[in-house]
Amino acid sequence: MRTSITTFLCFGLLFITSSVSTAQRAEAPDYRYDVGAKINEMTLTQGGTMVVASNDGLVGIKPGSNSLLFNFTDYGRVKPEELTFVPNAPYVIIGQTGFASLSTKKAVIDYMSGQKLFSTEDNGWKVVTTCDVMMPQNKLVVSGQRRAEDNYANAVAVYDLNTGQQDYIFNLNDPTRVGIAKVYAVTGRPLLLKNSLIVPTTQGLVAKKALTGETLWETKIKGITWLVSDSNEKDIYAFEESESGKNTKVYKLGPNGEELWADNAKVKGKVANFEILPQGLAIVSNVDNGGNTSVFAAKNESKIGFLSAATGEDLWEKAPKTKGYVQHFYIMEDGILFGIYQGGINKISYDGNTLFKKPLKTGENILTMSETPQGLIYITSEDANIVNLQTGDQVWKKPLKYKRAGAISSTYDAGNDRYLISADETLFAVDATSGEVSTLADSKFEGKEAPSSIEIREGGILRTSDQNMMTLDWKGEQQWHEYYRAPGKSAMGAILAGVTAVAAATTAAAAQNSANQNRNKLGNYTARGERDARLAADMAMATGKSIGEMLKRFKATAATENAQFVLTKLEEGVGLVKLNKDTGAKEKEIVLKDKKPEYQVDDRGGILYYKADSNSIFAYDLTK
Repeated sequence: MRTSITTFLCFGLLFITSSVSTAQRAEAPDYRYDVGAKINEMTLTQGGTMVVASNDGLVGIKPGSNSLLFNFTDYGRVKPEELTFVPNAPYVIIGQTGFASLSTKKAVIDYMSGQKLFSTEDNGWKVVTTCDVMMPQNKLVVSGQRRAEDNYANAVAVYDLNTGQQDYIFNLNDPTRVGIAKVYAVTGRPLLLKNSLIVPTTQGLVAKKALTGETLWETKIKGITWLVSDSNEKDIYAFEESESGKNTKVYKLGPNGEELWADNAKVKGKVANFEILPQGLAIVSNVDNGGNTSVFAAKNESKIGFLSAATGEDLWEKAPKTKGYVQHFYIMEDGILFGIYQGGINKISYDGNTLFKKPLKTGENILTMSETPQGLIYITSEDANIVNLQTGDQVWKKPLKYKRAGAISSTYDAGNDRYLISADETLFAVDATSGEVSTLADSKFEGKEAPSSIEIREGGILRTSDQNMMTLDWKGEQQWHEYYRAPGKSAMGAILAGVTAVAAATTAAAAQNSANQNRNKLGNYTARGERDARLAADMAMATGKSIGEMLKRFKATAATENAQFVLTKLEEGVGLVKLNKDTGAKEKEIVLKDKKPEYQVDDRGGILYYKADSNSIFAYDLTK
């Protein structure tokens, strides 16, 4: 499955920044790139490299010269669905399957350095069953069938992603056994430990000693899809997902493969989130009861359980009813805090007792759940409030309620010690100490737009949308307003942040756990939030030059923080105008001469990428 990095090809506004003080025109690109074939898709990666899938292969672009970073043409045309971008790591996996799955082509490219680190052709593989990047170890684990020169053996290998060199490889089948031998075909994602590798196979789990391939232990637990372990590698959990996805079996093993539970634990649905704790396994699964396959269908919901570390029994005799999908799931000292997409927040102790006096009713689509000095702040598409994290009592006398809004944004105004919440046209101010709510402004934007972003600037409050910019003073009075008409209908459309959050739960839970160890930690509410800090902390656990480069970029302030770019119709054609966020003044124009330009903006690097024609990409330095 291809994992997409969030990027946009759109006709609307993209937020970026700069500090240029004099107006200028910049039609000529700073860099030009000919990819040599028709462009199928452009993807701006977390590391800042633009990766382009074309009819000839895969191309990498890092501005600084007009040369391509890499041009991978070994597999010919690369379709977007054949790419997997590893989250929080500098790697893209290319995967192509041959006729009737009799052969597999896989390659792993470090998109920061441009180096090809692995390919099936270079490393002697005929069919690849699994190809998984393991973080923070920074290793690649590959399983499948070798080529003829290795007697088509079923094997597993580990590669060092710092160098691309093979650490070790071993056959799963016993080469000394004669007659009819057991076939150990890999059934899921292996688990890489410090000194061993546990492989799920059709014959059971097999633990192999690193480097030597010596079999340490085997079990008869078959059909395992993925495994995880605690930080000490003493407790190992194995998950067996049914083909229909309606049920999951969970097994717990000791460090020597011994089963620690008398029987497996049965969980309804497919595991979407989990956390290994001293008391046991906190687990969220998504259940599809048939009918509408949408995660928002009425019959579909999440189940929350807590499996005993000792027995595997669900410690919650009466599991909390969700009546919807778990959108937020946080591990606290005294229990588990969760929020439901369809509305509602609750907190359950590890022994199954409700910690809130009663489930907290909220509006639908909980966009924000964060800690503040006053308690837990939540913001939905319909309401907002701060609640006591111990009792669930409201801190604000009355929750802030508004008509369901399509555009919600918020920030903390430190200078005035208040929260600012923008719900479509209306801007609310909530005193952080008293909880007193007031309507600060009703901003009328042109072009049938509503404010979609809010930012505290030195001189006031900036509210923006695709085509509008407006600054208010601290009392909510308008200081200036700039509007640039869109050249055509925006391709972005209205996307609720909550939809993305719930959809993310469909990713493989093991890979998600590997990529982001801090996913279930409740962060503090700040103007920028703590998400970036958490991801940076996870990346910092790994080592390597490319990871270091990616981490350095991730920690840096955006190169373009004082300006906004708006797509509009200029005298010489459609293009972007650069507007100063503090004054609204036009500082720069970039004419793209295309009625429906395809472009992406790297706000951290300060680069605009524009698809100039079917084969070419222009890049503009937006910091000039």
